[in-house]
Amino acid sequence: MYTGIELFEKMTTGESFRMDDRQFSEIRKIVQKTLKLSVGLNATGDVGEIRKLLSEIIADKIDGSTMVFGPFYTNFGKYIKLGKNVFINHACTFLDMGSITIEDDVQIGPKVNIITENHLNDPKDRKALICKPIVIKRNAWIGAGATILPGVTVGENAIVAAGAVVNKDVKPNTIVGGIPAKFIKHIISKES
Repeated sequence: MYTGIELFEKMTTGESFRMDDRQFSEIRKIVQKTLKLSVGLNATGDVGEIRKLLSEIIADKIDGSTMVFGPFYTNFGKYIKLGKNVFINHACTFLDMGSITIEDDVQIGPKVNIITENHLNDPKDRKALICKPIVIKRNAWIGAGATILPGVTVGENAIVAAGAVVNKDVKPNTIVGGIPAKFIKHIISKES
């Protein structure tokens, strides 16, 4: 009997898998539960209730120092990891089948898209997905409307400018912007 383990492993290792595969039914069950919980999450204006429902979606307790404003969108949820003192503004979308890790003290502006999922280029195999993890390191700031694409790591203290589309890693202590995002400058910390 199929347990779904093989497919779940493929999701986070960068191997392709097909959405029309019979094994994908295990994923659909989680997606359905996530969509139902998301209705309640996006219907409340209470940050504590949002934290509680999102904790249920991601199957991990979100620290009380982390704040998420609704609406918040995710299709899967189980592969989202949120650190402490994270702030996620309104209308963000996290497609997390490849896994999203957000470390402590990260700030995410409104309408940010963090997308770990992609389709294959071959038109005959468009129903296949390939997922790659995204990591946003400590104290990074993702500007409004930015999009982070599969496989990207945003380095510690980095800034992604508003509206940027990030398709490759962002080095620590740098600012990137544009489409595709390119290096703008280094961040020099002022000593107190």
